[in-house]
Amino acid sequence: MSDDGTPGFGLYVLWPFCRAKCPYCDFNSHVRAAVDHDRWRRALLAELDHMAAEIGGRRLTSIFFGGGTPSLMEPRTVAAIVARAAEIWRLDDGIEVTLEANPTSVEAGRFRDFALAGINRVSLGVQALDDGDLAFLGREHGAGEALAAVDLAARHFRRFSFDLIYARPGQTVAAWEAELARALDHAVGHISAYQLTIEQGTRFHTLHGRGAFVLPDEDLAADLYEATQEMLASAGLPAYEISNHARPGEACRHNLTYWRMGDYVGIGPGAHGRLTLDGTVWTTRTHRAPEAWLSRVEAGGCGEKPRCWVTPDDAVADVLMMGLRLAEGVPNDRVAEAAGAPIDTVIPPARRDWLRASGDLSAHSDRLILTARGRQRLNGVLGMLLQSA
Repeated sequence: MSDDGTPGFGLYVLWPFCRAKCPYCDFNSHVRAAVDHDRWRRALLAELDHMAAEIGGRRLTSIFFGGGTPSLMEPRTVAAIVARAAEIWRLDDGIEVTLEANPTSVEAGRFRDFALAGINRVSLGVQALDDGDLAFLGREHGAGEALAAVDLAARHFRRFSFDLIYARPGQTVAAWEAELARALDHAVGHISAYQLTIEQGTRFHTLHGRGAFVLPDEDLAADLYEATQEMLASAGLPAYEISNHARPGEACRHNLTYWRMGDYVGIGPGAHGRLTLDGTVWTTRTHRAPEAWLSRVEAGGCGEKPRCWVTPDDAVADVLMMGLRLAEGVPNDRVAEAAGAPIDTVIPPARRDWLRASGDLSAHSDRLILTARGRQRLNGVLGMLLQSA
C-alpha cells in the first residue's frame, strides 16, 4: 500500500468486551457473561449513520476495529459495518481495514470469516514469547499458541502485525534480544514493541504500589529500547513511530491518520474522534459504560458526549505531541495551519536552533524531526517547544 504522506480519513469502531481484563490494561474494556450481538450490531450501525449524516461525502482511507477484543465480534457485524461505510463514503482504492485480535485458538480459527467480512489487516496481541511472562501479563495464550496464530494470520491476510511488551520484571537485554529474534522469524511487515508502563486504575498499579513486582530501572529500560530499535532496524523494520516498526509501505495507515492529525469518526462506547466541520476542529467522545452507551444510542441514535472545540494552542500542542513521535516528523506547514500563524511566530527559530545544537532536533528546514536522542526525551522536548514565546 502506497503512502502519499497525507493524513487520510478514518473510521474507528470500539468493541468494549474482553474475556478477561489484563492487569496492565487501562483501555475501555469490560467482561460480560453474555452479549446480545444483534442488538450491538444495530446500535453500532445506528451511531455510524448518525455521525455520518453531518460529515458529508469523504474518501475513507481506513477502518480500525479496536477494543476491548474486537475479534470477539461476530464476523457478520464486521461485514455489516464495512458495507455501511462503503454506502456512506467513497472507499479509497487501497483502503486498510484492521481488526485487533487475541491469538487464542478459537479466535484465530475465525480469521477466514473475518477476511470474507472485509478485514485485510490483523493486529495480534502477542505481548510476549515467554510463557511465564504471559501468565504474569494475564494473557490466556502461550507462546506456541501465539506464534501459531501469527502463522495462521499470514495465510489469511497479506498484511498483519503483532504487539510485544518489553521492560518486564526481571527481563535482561540478552533475553529480550533472543525473544525479538524468535519474533522476527514470524514477522513479515510490521511489529509494535511497547515498554511496559504502570497506568492508574489497573491491577498492576495496585500491585506495583504494594511492591509485588519491580520494573527495570531507567538505564535498563533505555538499553532495552535501544536494543529494540537496533535489532528491528537491522532486520529491515525500522521505527516509523516510537513504538511501531515496519518495512516500507507496511506502516499502519489508520494510526498515521491519528499521528498526522487527520479526521476520523469514532463509534462505540468510549470511542474518540476528530472532525473538521466548516473549518472548525472538534474532538468527539462517547459514553464509556457499555450499557449507558447502548441505551443512549437506542434512544437517540448516538452515545456521544458534548463535543470540545480545539483551540489553536491545543491544536499546536496536539500536532507536536502526535507528529514528533513519527520518524518523518511534523511539516512546518502543519504547525502553522494548526496555529493560524507562521511557524516562526509559534516556535521561534532560536529555540529550534538550540534544540538542534543540543542534539534533539534534526537539521531540516521544512519540518521538525527529532533525533533518536530527542525521541527518548520527547516530553522534555515538547516542553521546550511549547513554552511561551
